[in-house]
Amino acid sequence: MDNVNILLGTRKGLLVYQYHHNKWHLRDVFFEGIPVTLAHFDPIKKTWWALLDHGHWGCKVHRSMNGKDWEELPAPIYPENAFAKEGVRASTRLLWAFASDPSSDAIWMGTEPGGLFKSESNGRDFILNQALWNHPSRMEHWFGGGRDYAAIHSILLHPDNPNNILVGISCAGVFESTDAGLHWRPINNGLKADFLPNPNAEVGQDPHLLVRCQAKPDVLWQQNHCGIFRSTNGGRNWEEVSETNGPAKFGFAIAADAEDPDVAFVVPAVSDENRIAVGKELIVCRTRDGGKTWDRLQNGLPKGPSFDIVYRHALDLNREWVAFGTTTGNVYVSSNSGEEWTCLSNHLPMVNSLEFFDAN
Repeated sequence: MDNVNILLGTRKGLLVYQYHHNKWHLRDVFFEGIPVTLAHFDPIKKTWWALLDHGHWGCKVHRSMNGKDWEELPAPIYPENAFAKEGVRASTRLLWAFASDPSSDAIWMGTEPGGLFKSESNGRDFILNQALWNHPSRMEHWFGGGRDYAAIHSILLHPDNPNNILVGISCAGVFESTDAGLHWRPINNGLKADFLPNPNAEVGQDPHLLVRCQAKPDVLWQQNHCGIFRSTNGGRNWEEVSETNGPAKFGFAIAADAEDPDVAFVVPAVSDENRIAVGKELIVCRTRDGGKTWDRLQNGLPKGPSFDIVYRHALDLNREWVAFGTTTGNVYVSSNSGEEWTCLSNHLPMVNSLEFFDAN
């Protein structure tokens, strides 16, 4: 079980942990003191990515080809004629999603205020996807939830067909392109938005994170503002799989097993109005039957009081390994599918993203 690695994007830097000789070791710290909104290792291109938010200095993109030396690349920039809303010129406020095409040098980034950018040169330059930005629903029906504007937090490329792209937008919903981004359509049938006058509106839904089973790519999961939803037909229809009388409903993060389409993990919170751990105890919930039932996994987690929540990108699953990081800098890891948890650290900055990776 040695040589398991974790990449943490935190409020004060990028942290790299390695499991070696039955113990976790802090291997490296990069961008010390700087907020890292998302960190990612591309196993195909052997490339490391760090998306930064310098606050006053804005959003930055950094890339490393060896996990040690970093180069800054131009961040996605909105063209002068792009407007977030009437009279408000669009500017890049957050870099929040990343996807890489394994068959080419193309990469995608999602941003606030809702722009999807593509680079054909592995990050040397970016172009705004005009088809999604100019979708007729955007100006009137996309809006900010916890942020000022709509934002793209999820980008899924179909593993067998990179021309098929799904994006998750808060607040707008799930959109699909089948022609590499030339045209887009909402695929939100079955979702509900209790906060809208019409909860079944085609646009205006609020997915918090969108993931898929890589081996069965038509099986999609989303942790939504209004529950947990699953699709078995590529998003054409969604079915709510929240617990009726249990904690697995509201939250931000969700992780799907790469091989088993019936397995997924969430870390619930109380509600949108009360964003703390359920019962003031950290709880991880796992389903192994497609959301019909959910197990509560707490062995090794603190019994409370806990006010932690887990952000969208701060939960990951890699075979039997599961890990998550919290808003108060706690990181917990399980080597047996969540049956038992150990604490990696209680003293880290707020965790924005967590990812298992193998850099060998």
